[in-house]
Amino acid sequence: MPRFFCDAIAGGKAVITGEDAAHIARSLRMQPGERLTLSDGQGTDFDCVLDLVTPQEVFLTVLESYPCRTEPSVYVRLYMAMPKAEKLELIVQKAVELGVGEIIPVLTRRCVSRPDPKSFEKKRVRLARIAAEAAKQSGRGRIPQVREMMDLRPALEEMAARPGAMLFYERSTAPMREVLDRIEGEASLLIGAEGGFDESEVELALSMGIPSLTLGPRILRCETAPMAALSVLMYHTGATEPKSDTLPYDRTAASRGLPGFL
Repeated sequence: MPRFFCDAIAGGKAVITGEDAAHIARSLRMQPGERLTLSDGQGTDFDCVLDLVTPQEVFLTVLESYPCRTEPSVYVRLYMAMPKAEKLELIVQKAVELGVGEIIPVLTRRCVSRPDPKSFEKKRVRLARIAAEAAKQSGRGRIPQVREMMDLRPALEEMAARPGAMLFYERSTAPMREVLDRIEGEASLLIGAEGGFDESEVELALSMGIPSLTLGPRILRCETAPMAALSVLMYHTGATEPKSDTLPYDRTAASRGLPGFL
């Protein structure tokens, strides 16, 4: 079933405009009476039927709503030390596909890329677009936010105030599994840029109660480490297991003796 994000859902009705409306009308050639799924971008999905289709606007009636079945049970914040621009784009794309809740770029001592706040705001527009496209492609129920860039200390303070905080450091010997069993509902991951972390930065995190962990004996690239950490976390918390009712059910088809899943 086709799927789109939409923020114009209210009172049992919805309206799709812009590029998505044109795509529904011209590329998919959908007609009134056909069904699609809308997501409000906040974790709720809506099964809808098309009422009127034009290249400018598509009007729909909501049949039912339910929590998005593709969203993980753990809300993950990725605090990512600023890598070079093209690497950050890749990290945003893949982190969204893997289920991250939000991404927070962090300036650390060894960051090679050190954009000023004004220039990064321009970059953040592109990163937000990459996050939105990745969310659409992967069937997410949320569009993760790429937040404003932070300095390390306030980022650590924010992490320490929440449960499930962890820092990944190439010299650490504590495996990730030591904290995975304590993850409930949310987690915060801090991962270094190309040069890793300065030892004093790790000590600061430890002093705030944030454990230093390893992803194994090999040194991973800064764009590989967040993907590895997110994959392990999602697997351990059950976010990679298929849910029994993941596929939308077509009751009309089932009543005709046909397979009911779309």
